Amino acid sequence: MYRFRIVSVGATAIAAASCTPRAPAARALTASALATLVLLASPAPAVAQARGAAAAAPATQPLPTRSAQQLALQADNQHGDYPLGAGDVIRIQVFQSPDLTVEARVSEGGVISFPLLGAVRVGGLSPMQAERLIATRLRDGGFLQNPQVTLNVVQFRSQQVSVLGSVNRPGRYPLETTGMRLSEVLALAGGIATGGADTAIVMTQREGRPIRMEIDVAEMFLANQPANDIVLQAGDTIYVHRAPQFYVYGQVQRPGNYQLERGMTVAQALAKGGGLTLRGTEKGLRLQRRDAQGVVQTIEPRLDDLVVPDDLLFVRESLF
Repeated sequence: MYRFRIVSVGATAIAAASCTPRAPAARALTASALATLVLLASPAPAVAQARGAAAAAPATQPLPTRSAQQLALQADNQHGDYPLGAGDVIRIQVFQSPDLTVEARVSEGGVISFPLLGAVRVGGLSPMQAERLIATRLRDGGFLQNPQVTLNVVQFRSQQVSVLGSVNRPGRYPLETTGMRLSEVLALAGGIATGGADTAIVMTQREGRPIRMEIDVAEMFLANQPANDIVLQAGDTIYVHRAPQFYVYGQVQRPGNYQLERGMTVAQALAKGGGLTLRGTEKGLRLQRRDAQGVVQTIEPRLDDLVVPDDLLFVRESLF
């Protein structure tokens, strides 16, 4: 007669059998049964390794927490709201409280005067953040239980850029939202004027250092280079120079200076000048060009050579 008892140690159950065998065959059966039970009760190697790795792994670090105000401010900044600054004119209205309607100019210190509250610092805040600030102070001061505040920017004065040169409407333009790009400001200025270059020069400051950038506006769109459409910041200056020119004279129909087009060849430049006269000859072409050191060199161009800015083409008269 065999009796079994289960002994539990921690999470592993070890089966032990106690018996009083009466014959050798019975002793063999008992040893085989004990070996099987011990093998079943032992954890698998993979399970043991997993448990060891879990025990050795460090505890999970808690995620950093932020206040609701910080999250709200971050959400507002992601929407690219215009930051209020000195010189901006704003209109503030409170629902069902017409006496609290105010139109004020933000001072150099970023402060406005509001009824019941006195001085309120709104400089650097977006309109939505300023609305919440005024509503909170009206509520916490016990003036209104649930104030509904609306703030609109009447005049944008603090965040501006200058656009100069060959544009249709040069002047100063506000950055009505953060993240305004070069193409957007050029559009506000009416685009590049006829006779203006395809390249815009941007004078800016990044990390406290003055930077000058030349951006090929046409290439930005023709070659699909959106990274060149840089984000502008307050105080930037954009300048568009006149388009590059070349000169043609001698035996051509209309000698003079002309605007240089992209990829223009010598043959196209001659066509721009009306072509050769009856006395002109292609064999007598001469081109004067300044090198990098400013020295004028005279060469005999081919008709498929490219023309560069300030080139001077001369067509000689045929001898026969």
